[in-house]
Amino acid sequence: MDRPVRRPEEILAFRSLRQILGPRPKELWFVGVNESVMSALRMMADKDIGCVLVMQGEAIAGIVSERDCARRVVLAAKPADTTRISEIMVRSVITADLSHTFADCLRLMHQHKIRHLPVVDNGRAITVISIRDLLSEAVSHHAKIIGELERERLTIFTSMA
Repeated sequence: MDRPVRRPEEILAFRSLRQILGPRPKELWFVGVNESVMSALRMMADKDIGCVLVMQGEAIAGIVSERDCARRVVLAAKPADTTRISEIMVRSVITADLSHTFADCLRLMHQHKIRHLPVVDNGRAITVISIRDLLSEAVSHHAKIIGELERERLTIFTSMA
C-alpha cells in the first residue's frame, strides 16, 4: 500500500506561523518604555508569562524577560519599583512574521539563544511565541501523525483478516 505524499503544509517544519497561530485570539502583553521593572514583573506574574514586549507607541522598543529582571535588577541590587524598564530591556529584538515557518522560528531561537519571539504582521507586533508554544505544537502534530499511522495499521490488519 502506497503512503500518501504529504503536502508541505502537513509537514510541521514547513507550516507557517499564520497556519500555526490560526484564528485563535492573539494576545500581546507589553509595557511602555517609562514604566518600572516592578510593573513589568507584576504583569508577567498576573498573566503567567515569561516576558513582555516594551513598546514605544506602535513600535517595539525592546523586550524584557523574567531572567533579565533577575540578572539586571535583583543581582545588581537595583530597586524594581524605581528602575525603568528601558534601563534593562534588550533593545535588539529578533522578530518573525506570519510567513516564517515552524523551522524558521526554531532556527532563529536557537541562533540567537532566545526563548521568546515576537510575531509581527505588516511591521506591527501581534503576539509573542515561546519555545514552549513551538514544543506544544510539535507534540500535538506528532500525536496526530501517530494517530493516523495507527489507523492506517489497523486498516491494513483488518483488511487482511
